[in-house]
Parts: sequence; C-alpha cells; structure tokens
Amino acid sequence: MIRALLLLQEAGGEAGGFTPFSINTGLIFWTILVFLILLGLLWRFGWPAILESVENRERRIQQQLEEAERQRAEAAALLDQHKKLLAGAKAETQEILAKAKQVAEKEREALLAKARQEYDGLLARARKEIETEKEKALLALRREAVELSLAAPHPAPPNPGS
Repeated sequence: MIRALLLLQEAGGEAGGFTPFSINTGLIFWTILVFLILLGLLWRFGWPAILESVENRERRIQQQLEEAERQRAEAAALLDQHKKLLAGAKAETQEILAKAKQVAEKEREALLAKARQEYDGLLARARKEIETEKEKALLALRREAVELSLAAPHPAPPNPGS
C-alpha cells in the first residue's frame, strides 16, 4: 500500500500538480513540530488546570455525597423519633380514653346510686304519707261512725215476752 502511495506521488510529481495522496515532508515536519509545541504547552499549563478542576469537582461531589448521607441519616433519625412520639401519643390517648371511660362509668354508677337512693327515699315518704293519710281517713271514718251512731235514734230492743 505504501508502495502504491509512492507510485502515485511520483506520478503526481511528474505532472507537477498536487494530489490528495502526495507527501510533503516539510509540511509533515512542521505539523509534528507544532503538535509537539502545543502538547508541551498543554502539558505545562493546561493539564494542571484541567487536573485541578477535575479534582475540585471530585472533592465537591464527594462532599455533596457525604452531606446527602448525613442528611439521610438525620432524616432517618427524625423519622424514628417521630414514630416513637406518635406511638407514645397513641398510647397516651388510649390511656386517657381508658381513664375517661372509668371516670364516666364511676360517675354513671354514682348517679344511678343517687337516683336509686332518691327514688327509695321518695317511695318511703310516699308510703309513709299514704299510711298516715290512710290512718287519718280510718280515724275520721270511725269518728263519723261513732257520731252517726250517737246521733241516730236507737231502736228499742226487741221484747222477748211480747
């Protein structure tokens, strides 16, 4: 293949024209020299700056990852704390409800006992009043019966001999 290129170059050289396959050693030399100079300048000035910016970026990313991990751990701790507080609040709520039910039951029993006591007292007083009124009525009825018997003429006792 190189041989073919050299033949083409010789053929082009005879014609005196430039072809895409013609080799110009002077151009190759200056191209390589400019490339090496640019490579040296980049190696001397560009590479450290690029390397520094890459290292800075790597450090920044590492710091962000560490910060994200720290925040994740903090969020997990806060979530655990929140869950514990919520569980405590639920337990306290259940305890308060149980106490309230107990207090309500005791209050209900106390009110029922008081109502029964009042009912029994009213019933006893009513019975006593009924008994008193009954006795008064019987007494009044006896008095009237006695008064009627005294006021009414007595028939003569029947004669046994007549």
